[in-house]
Amino acid sequence: MPDIIGLLPDNIANQIAAGEVIQRPASAVKEMLENAIDAGATQIHLIIKDAGKELIQVNDNGKGMSPIDARLCFERHATSKIKSIDDLFAIRTMGFRGEALASIAAVAQVELKTRTEDDEIGTSILIDNSIVRSQEPCQCTVGSSLAVKNLFFNVPARRNFLKSNTVEMRHIVDEFIRVAMANPEIGFQFTNNNSDIFNLEKGKLKQRIIALLGNNLMSKLVPVEEPTDFVQITGFVGTPDISTKTRGNQFFFVNDRFIKSPYLNHAVSQAYRELIGKDEFPLFVLFIDIEPKRVDINVHPTKQEIKFEDDRIIYSFVSSAVKHALSKYSIAPSLDFSLDSSIEHLTAVTQPFSRQTQEHTKGDFLFQSFTEKGQAHFLNKKEDVRNWKDMYKIQEQFAGSPLPQTNQDENRPSAANIYSVESDTEKETQFLKEEFKPTYTQINLSYIIVSTKTGFLLVDQQLAHQRILYERFEQVASTPVSIQKCLLPQTFELPPSDAVLLLGILPDLMELGYEVEEFGKNSFILQGIPADVKQGNEISSIEKILEAFKHSSSEVRLDKRERLIRTLAMQRAIQHGKKLSESEMERLMQDLFVCEQPQLSPTGKKIFAKLSSHDIEVLINNA
Repeated sequence: MPDIIGLLPDNIANQIAAGEVIQRPASAVKEMLENAIDAGATQIHLIIKDAGKELIQVNDNGKGMSPIDARLCFERHATSKIKSIDDLFAIRTMGFRGEALASIAAVAQVELKTRTEDDEIGTSILIDNSIVRSQEPCQCTVGSSLAVKNLFFNVPARRNFLKSNTVEMRHIVDEFIRVAMANPEIGFQFTNNNSDIFNLEKGKLKQRIIALLGNNLMSKLVPVEEPTDFVQITGFVGTPDISTKTRGNQFFFVNDRFIKSPYLNHAVSQAYRELIGKDEFPLFVLFIDIEPKRVDINVHPTKQEIKFEDDRIIYSFVSSAVKHALSKYSIAPSLDFSLDSSIEHLTAVTQPFSRQTQEHTKGDFLFQSFTEKGQAHFLNKKEDVRNWKDMYKIQEQFAGSPLPQTNQDENRPSAANIYSVESDTEKETQFLKEEFKPTYTQINLSYIIVSTKTGFLLVDQQLAHQRILYERFEQVASTPVSIQKCLLPQTFELPPSDAVLLLGILPDLMELGYEVEEFGKNSFILQGIPADVKQGNEISSIEKILEAFKHSSSEVRLDKRERLIRTLAMQRAIQHGKKLSESEMERLMQDLFVCEQPQLSPTGKKIFAKLSSHDIEVLINNA
């Protein structure tokens, strides 16, 4: 019987490794930047074209490579970091596996130019699909220049699964920010399509955070420094007032390597527990320095998931460090004991306390309650029983009236303004005609009970309104929409990563009523808005769209416009906790049941549950 087991050819093995290590252009950017850092570079220049699909180039002034090293670095498991098995337990560098360059060369056309300080001329190598096309001397500066062209040109299926340029570019910016954040002592330059996005000078961590995340953080960062014998925790956390609804600006670094750890994220959230809302997330950039032998960074191919020797100890240290920093800088709710200037003009302060006034005050019930022994906890008997019936009359007057409205939902769309677009009332579903009855009850300020002929519906008000808005935005996107011009155009600045994202969706925002123009580096001018956006919320509405949009881009089958419409629907919808009148509930149900798909929300969640009389009897009997 012939042998059937054979060794994989190198080019196939490299492509398999590339499937784990190089998932998208951002993966190649990460590996190339980390190699430049390990080479001792003090200045690194990243050049991107066509969101990395056409070109990814990293130039550095590191120590460079000899001709032999330049050839060997593209072999599998070729590394300068590991000499013995003991080295695996003392790793402080980035690329130690020796898979990155081999994986990149297996799915792209690669050109490397490199020279060491001791060599007079450098080495140029061209590799195509893991095959070395040429290796020859060349003239170049000390360091390395690695250019990756036509990524995934030989793997069409992988290239077809790449997202739009906007999405891929955002992933590249995210990887760049993580690497640049961890290395403030290195200067970075980031050029996209011949335009500079970042030009970061060497400096301290706080300067780097502000340069990467925005100048508005200048006075909003609280330093964290907690040295112990077991672990050292340093970095910065944001003040509670800059917390956001998403986890956008949260960075953990272990031995200067970016990691993802929901467990440690929870440790920081615990420190903010009484300072921010349950649905808010604080900003933090925290560095954990620990002995390499106490952590396993070889858990995941991208090394972003790690395992600590004792997770609970690290959790406690992180939470304590953040709490200590916040308390040290008095970042906590406090009472304001400063004197109001209006108090100084009160009669009790400006006029003398005469003898006549003193005698009159002594007979006052409150004065006696707090000056006579044992009277502070008792009411005057005469006052206790007099006019007691009047108290109940007052309660009866207010028992049936609604509570006064507060301004706590000022930023949310009011139910009165929700229905700015008239519904097509002639288009009724069969379900609406046969079973829908106008009897409505709101429970927990979140759900609506709607009675029917044979039972009732339990409707999620937030998901119902999302479906209504989603279908209306779909109609608006396919027809010209009127834009309400701003009386005074507003200028606003965004962090570089958000600016890249906004530039990519400007045409789609225009079709939905937002007229935004680019105005210099990372700055924009808002010229017009949809009519239903409240005055004063213009800029915040765009910021909320960006936050929700960039965290919904993981849905692979959705195009850019579809994600944007879903984002707008979820942002503008009535939230749980919003009190609705009976007329508002009735209008909401009418609009829901003329939708094409009233059963499901835009994200596929079930909007309502239908219970018949039989179902109710079964529930009661089984209770």
